[in-house]
Parts: sequence; structure tokens; C-alpha cells
Amino acid sequence: MLQGTGSDVGKSLLVAGLCRAFTRRGLAVRPFKPQNMSNNAAVTADGGEIGRAQALQARACGVAPVTDMNPVLLKPQSEVGAQVVVQGRIRGNARAREYQALKGELLPRVLESFARLQAQADLIIVEGAGSPAEVNLRRGDIANMGFAEAADLPVILVADIDRGGVIASLVGSHAVLSEAEAGRVAGYVVNKFRGDVSLFDEGLAIITGRTGWPSLGVVPFFPAASKLPAEDAVALSRAATASARAIKIAVPQLARIANFDDFDPLIAEPDVTVDFVAPGRALPGDADLVILPGSKATLADLAFLRAQGWDIDLAAHLRRGGRVLGICGGYQMLGRCVLDPEGIEGPAGATAAGLGLLDVETLLTGEKALKEVRGTHSESGAPVRGYEMHVGVSEGEGLARPFLVLEGRPQGAVSEDGQVAGCYLHGLFADDAFRAAFLAGLQDRAVSGLSYDAQVEATLDKLAAHLEAHLDLDRVLEMARARGVAHFPLPRPQRAP
Repeated sequence: MLQGTGSDVGKSLLVAGLCRAFTRRGLAVRPFKPQNMSNNAAVTADGGEIGRAQALQARACGVAPVTDMNPVLLKPQSEVGAQVVVQGRIRGNARAREYQALKGELLPRVLESFARLQAQADLIIVEGAGSPAEVNLRRGDIANMGFAEAADLPVILVADIDRGGVIASLVGSHAVLSEAEAGRVAGYVVNKFRGDVSLFDEGLAIITGRTGWPSLGVVPFFPAASKLPAEDAVALSRAATASARAIKIAVPQLARIANFDDFDPLIAEPDVTVDFVAPGRALPGDADLVILPGSKATLADLAFLRAQGWDIDLAAHLRRGGRVLGICGGYQMLGRCVLDPEGIEGPAGATAAGLGLLDVETLLTGEKALKEVRGTHSESGAPVRGYEMHVGVSEGEGLARPFLVLEGRPQGAVSEDGQVAGCYLHGLFADDAFRAAFLAGLQDRAVSGLSYDAQVEATLDKLAAHLEAHLDLDRVLEMARARGVAHFPLPRPQRAP
């Protein structure tokens, strides 16, 4: 099990790389994350949903994602509450304090999923969440040491040297863990190193001396990680934008933005700039296309969009002849209104006027669509594929001009003037043929020849080779085979000089 000294230390990427590395050695490998918090989710082969990172890790193993790989998924809907998804299905909503009381009930379900994966695999690589050093959250923990103890797993602690303070983060983690938890740590990894690794030899000696934990390696920064789907919305704040590219696409960064990996294939195109517009900024006046992204809370994000003045920017964009596309929640916002009679997203009976750019209205319902689908783009006839993940049904005269035809049924809508369109299909830009046809509709361009899926596969292979070169993977495998904590006696750290 890989745990971190904090969030965003690179655990998800390391697990993906290890999954691919050990799969290339001929092992049947599976990823597992007992508890995840993310609004970037993926539809599974068994008709549920899991965190996007676990779907990528499953791909690294060469297998289809299943709900057992992430049995508890928390999808934030407010600052203090989240939707709780258990084994791929919505259990309900819970505020933070309510969820703390719920965790004990969820551990048996988590262990049940883990046991099913064990029956399929030679090796399971588990990813923790946050940090085991958050000892104030230790009671009932199912995400870090609580799960490691329940499943009797050795732990590798991952620290991020790029953010600074790596010695303190590892030594400090040792200081706050219990003796049993510290004894469960089989070693540590220093991640995201830049420069001459040998310059950190003394740092490794200090960490090992203070904790008794052995170093399993120092992993240099891996720039190609930007070519892989990111799960955490923190990545949006670091998303690179390029100037002087032929096509400019603006994406307003909604407060509850979801499934933003929809845009990764567009970012990969050499002649496309994707500008994630942070709150407080106006939508750029020179954009060819504005895409309203998916949202975990359509009503709240519709209000947020208006509070930013982005509705006014959209109207100006359309007057200049620009195009607008809405995906899932963004599609719902483009209609005449959004109705929530059952209180799916908030108080029952809530209603909000939409942006009025498409002749549809949306009724939010308790039933959630979760399925992979294929079809065609109505305008170009290009093939599309992706997945639906939404609550709500959209109806209206605008559906007579569908954006897509999916498995023989029309879906989405296009405005009469063709400037505005929307649909429920996530992942549609991953299809190379559709992406090329859609971009050609914005501006004359030469097809780049980018194969997005091939790029992801090649990057996973490079990541695996990167970890093979810088980590002691033979030792990691020995630790997994040894398993239980009895094989990792409590270290005896040296006293500080």
C-alpha cells in the first residue's frame, strides 16, 4: 500500500506506473483505493463509477475498471458535504461529521471488494488518500492505516520533494504515527526530484537515521505525466496554456467542475490552446469555442457562473460569432431551466432559469445514468464514444436537432443557428476522428495525426520504465510477498545529534 505524507505527492501516478511495470513482468496486477474523494469519475465495466485515477491504473494493468477497485467514492457537492458512492452506487449524501460516523459501517464493504480483487490477482497495489499523519482522523479510518491494518499490508510512504520540507514531512509522519503504524511502514520513496539525485544522499541518511525506514529510491520528476488524465482539480490551476496556436478553447472553471479529463485530448493537440478560466477572470474575447464542463452540482454552478459574470461574457462571445458547447451539467445549464423537485442537489422544489441558449429544459431525477456508449456526430457523421454519467432528463423542441446519435437514439441539441450545442456524453474528444472533424468545424486546419489513446499507452510504458530505473522494484515485490506487519519490526530510530 502506497500512502503519502500529504495530498498530491504523486501516489496515483506512482501506482499507475507500478501497475504497468509489474504487469510487464507478467503478473496479474490490480489497483485498489479503499476511499477516494473526486468529482472526476469513470464508468466501470460492471455499470458503476469509480475515481478516474483507478480507471487509469486499471488501464495500466491491461484490464477493464470495475467498482471493486474503488469501493468508496466521495463526490463533493459543497464545502462540508459530499455524495457517497459505495461499490459504484449512490448511497446518499453526508456532511463531513456524518461521514466520520459512517466509516465504520463501510469497512466490511471495502474489505469485501478487496477480497474479490485478491481472487483475480497476483499483486494488488493499494493507494491511500491524504496522509496517515492526519491522526485526528484516525478513528474509523478506512483510507490509510485503518485499511492497512485491517488487510494486514506493508506500507510504502511517499513524500514530495518538489514542494519542499521533505525531510520534515517524513520524520514528522514517523513522530505522529503509533508504534504499530510506524512498524508497518516498510520503506519510503522520495518523489518529484529535480537535479542531481546524489546531492540528496545526506538527506536520505538523515531520514533513515531518524525513522529507521529504508529508502526504496528517489524518483526524478516525470514531465510526461501531463499527458495522462489527471483526477484532482488542483491540476487545473497548473494547466499549461500556449499562445499563438490556431484554435483557442475557453473552459470556465466551475466551483464543482467534474470530469474535466474530457479536455485532455484537446490539450494534447499541437494547434489547440485550452484556457481554464479561473474565477475572477473574464472569458477571453478571442476564444473560438467556449465549453461549459460537467458539474457535480448544476444548480449551484449555474449560480456560480452568473456570479462570475460569465453569462454576460457568453452573450458577447456569441455576438462575435463564437461557438459554445455544453457537456453534461454544462448542457443542462444551456437550456431554458433546471428543475429539482426531489431535492437531488439541494432543497426540494428548487428551480433555476437556464442560460436560454438551447430549447430544452432539464428535470433532475434520482435515477443516475451510468453507461458506456458509441454513436456518431450528427453534423459530420464521425464516430464518437464515451460514457454517460448524470442525473436528469432533458426534453424540448431543441432535441429535434440532435448533436449526437448514440446507439440509434438522438441525444443532445443544437441551436437553430448552429452556434450552440450540448450533450451528455463524456469522453467524446478521445475519439481521434470525431476530434478532428469537430475542430475542423471551428477553423480550417491540417489534421494533426494525434492518436490520443496511443499517446496514453506510450506514456504509461515510459512511466513504468522510469520507475524501473529509479526504484528497487524487486524489493517492493518481496515486501508484497512477505505481506504482514510481523515482517517489518518497529524501527529503532537514532537520536537526533
